[in-house]
Amino acid sequence: MSDLWTSEEIASATGGTASASFTASGVAFDSREVTTGDLFVAMKGEATDGHRFIDKAFDQGAAGAIVSQPVDQPHILVKDSAAALEALGRAARKRMSGKVIGVTGSVGKTGTKEALFQALDRAAPGTVHRSVKSYNNHVGVPLSLARMPRDSGFGIFEMGMNHAGELSALTRMVRPHAAIVTAIAPAHIEFFGSEAAIAEAKGEIFEGLEPGGTAIIPYDSPHVATLYNKAERYAARILTFGLREGADVRASEAVPAPGGGTLVTATLPGAELCFTISAPGEHWVSNALAILAAVEAVGGDLGIAGLALAELPGLPGRGERQRLAVGGGEALLIDESYNANPLSMAATLRQLGREEAQRRIAVLGGMRELGERSVELHEGLAGPLTSGRVDYAILVGAEMTPLAHALDGVLAFDHVADADAASELLQKRMQAGDAILVKGSNGIGLSRLVAALKKNMSRCAAHGKDTD
Repeated sequence: MSDLWTSEEIASATGGTASASFTASGVAFDSREVTTGDLFVAMKGEATDGHRFIDKAFDQGAAGAIVSQPVDQPHILVKDSAAALEALGRAARKRMSGKVIGVTGSVGKTGTKEALFQALDRAAPGTVHRSVKSYNNHVGVPLSLARMPRDSGFGIFEMGMNHAGELSALTRMVRPHAAIVTAIAPAHIEFFGSEAAIAEAKGEIFEGLEPGGTAIIPYDSPHVATLYNKAERYAARILTFGLREGADVRASEAVPAPGGGTLVTATLPGAELCFTISAPGEHWVSNALAILAAVEAVGGDLGIAGLALAELPGLPGRGERQRLAVGGGEALLIDESYNANPLSMAATLRQLGREEAQRRIAVLGGMRELGERSVELHEGLAGPLTSGRVDYAILVGAEMTPLAHALDGVLAFDHVADADAASELLQKRMQAGDAILVKGSNGIGLSRLVAALKKNMSRCAAHGKDTD
């Protein structure tokens, strides 16, 4: 393992005092994630204090720690550990001479970030760094920066927000050369009041652009003008992407690919590219166009990016597809359990309607942080459910009550209280030949349902049992 940080560098970046010399090969703020050679950042929060887990971190192999109170192990003593992590992230960004891409949006952030990683890493293996998981907030972004190797050729960072001003702070830390807004939807609308306000807040990502930087915005969005106006103030170049005529990066042709996915012909300024996207759905065509725009903006290889898009692995909770043994045959499980908002719900239900299946089943959890529009937006899912040719739905959580009322007499469904009840019901009802979509806000816990399905169906397959 190469040295990521020396104790001297950490002390210099944070203004802290080193108790001893050490080197760190990684950074973590959760003691459960500490591995050999890591720097453990002990932060004080509302619920707990990381200093309580110092011994555990070192037992797991930590090389040193950032602390705000002295400890017996090698450490850097600072006034505020959270502020020190931010300072370390800024120092990591300052010493990195490669190209940086920032990604935000109401939907598609993590998938776009991961696909960008695949596209760039395929051309330059081992030189691309990206934020892991969905570490996209005021703690996750500096952590992801602090983990970036000094010799990285590219850095890709996901940035999220649920209040105005948050992205402004994050993007000035990341300082991207290219900044993407994937899409605008009423996610977190409880805190904004309107989609227009969300678009304005998402546009904050352009405030941190490096001189000569590129803003990448969705041309098909009704809020393209808001985003464009924001970008004009900070970007040297603006690239729009979309399906409509007039986009700078446009899908001039998109047709279903054999075996799933989409065959796309994309037109870019000065180039045309034909490629396949392995991930199915029109929303992934849009994501792919944003990815190509970013690759072009940072001088990457478009041809190799196209090859990477054809081999994208599915992400758990974000579109992973798996065949489950059931009833002497198989059912298709589409795992979208990580999060949901009205736009992403509609997109995945449209794709479910295109699946070849004997029955289409949608397990939908409530959408959170919709505020006063919650009833209206949940009721509005009735249209996508019927147009998506769904045969049966399981609605999960109290938020789904308005949708249950809207579907009464229209579609076969059950409405249950929680993910555990949904899991039990689905396992009784599912049959061979089903295509099953599982989607809801993370707080609903539908990932537990997915895990139970995988475990139980795999067990049945191993023992040759019929689940009916």
